[in-house]
Amino acid sequence: SGDKKGFAEKARQIAETSEFNLILMSEKADVLKAGIEACGYKRPLLYAATAANADDFGKLAKEAGLPLSVKADSVEKLTALTDKLTGMGLKDLVLDPGSREIKKALEDQVAMRRAALKDGNRKVGFPTITFPCEMASNIDVETLIAAMFIAKYSAIVVLSDFSGEALFPLLLERLNIFTDPQRPMTVTQGIYEIGNPDENSPVCVTTNFALTYFIVSGEIEGSKVPSWLLIKDSEGLSVMTAWAAGKFAGDEVGQFVKKSGIEGKIKHKEVIIPGYAAAIAGDMEEELPGWKITVGPREAAHLSAFLRARRQ
Repeated sequence: SGDKKGFAEKARQIAETSEFNLILMSEKADVLKAGIEACGYKRPLLYAATAANADDFGKLAKEAGLPLSVKADSVEKLTALTDKLTGMGLKDLVLDPGSREIKKALEDQVAMRRAALKDGNRKVGFPTITFPCEMASNIDVETLIAAMFIAKYSAIVVLSDFSGEALFPLLLERLNIFTDPQRPMTVTQGIYEIGNPDENSPVCVTTNFALTYFIVSGEIEGSKVPSWLLIKDSEGLSVMTAWAAGKFAGDEVGQFVKKSGIEGKIKHKEVIIPGYAAAIAGDMEEELPGWKITVGPREAAHLSAFLRARRQ
């Protein structure tokens, strides 16, 4: 609308109430300047310099020391703009090739990445920004497009809404881009405190397969029973697989419990093992004389009720 006062007030309100950063979007330099005065301390991204306003926006970004997004109708025109802005001394640029059709937008992302990496073209070597929110009519399609850009190769993906069912899979995708599918995700071996346990809290033990850890720790949290969770290195295997492969044998688990340091944190000597690994109880008792080995439920979904029942 060009309302500088309203723009600045909204920017100030968001900056003061949100822990996250902002993107200030306007076609007018004076409006952006008002926004910068209101929330410049948050280092917002200025969007966007075009062929029509590059001089004014470039000057504004340089004076404020803020990153600037650059938008054009094509990669070729974008290259000319970045060349001009870098010539003005700007280094923190974010590129938008302007394409809002899915196929063309993907092609532009790939072309810029290849040109930067294979051809050494520094003019397109800056991070990119994409707008799935402008390419879809509903949140489901928008999420699919966002997933594509997270993989290829957008640095900033702008969504219309942060709904949990859309955001969670996108964050999970981002966290897993550089993981090897042939190597299971793991957590570090050690003692984990769930819900501020004390010396009388129960002790559970399981494997270090990441999915096992998150499910088990989640069930413990849901039980509202503060507990100690011992995670043994099983090379990322689940309980049944680790037991079958000899990675969760009774003597090894017993040694791990003994060396973990948990004895110095509790008064009792009882450890709860997964129900699927009940067969290791005897070997654990031999390795841990004086300890009580309790076999827990076979399914993690039953762990919350199991812990609550023990507390009563």
